[in-house]
Amino acid sequence: MHIGALKVRLRIPENHSLKGKRMIVRSITSQVKSKFNVSVAEIEDQDMWQVATLGITCVSNDSRRANETLSYVMNFIEANRGDAEVLDYEIELLHAL
Repeated sequence: MHIGALKVRLRIPENHSLKGKRMIVRSITSQVKSKFNVSVAEIEDQDMWQVATLGITCVSNDSRRANETLSYVMNFIEANRGDAEVLDYEIELLHAL
């Protein structure tokens, strides 16, 4: 079993409230979940208005497939991020059992 983890840090420069941030984060997370069948959660910076950090995971029987899926997710986020800009991201692959 191979577990892929993607951590994405976003900046939302035009946002001025947590409510606005939630709308943007919810839009990104719902699109990513439905398109790629992965798990997504906001994992850091919950109280900051203009920064969001998302954690995205997938499970596969092949490490290349997990890496490929998360790379596709990252490309999708960069292309469809709306009012957010990608500050940084990292992909980590774990091997279990």
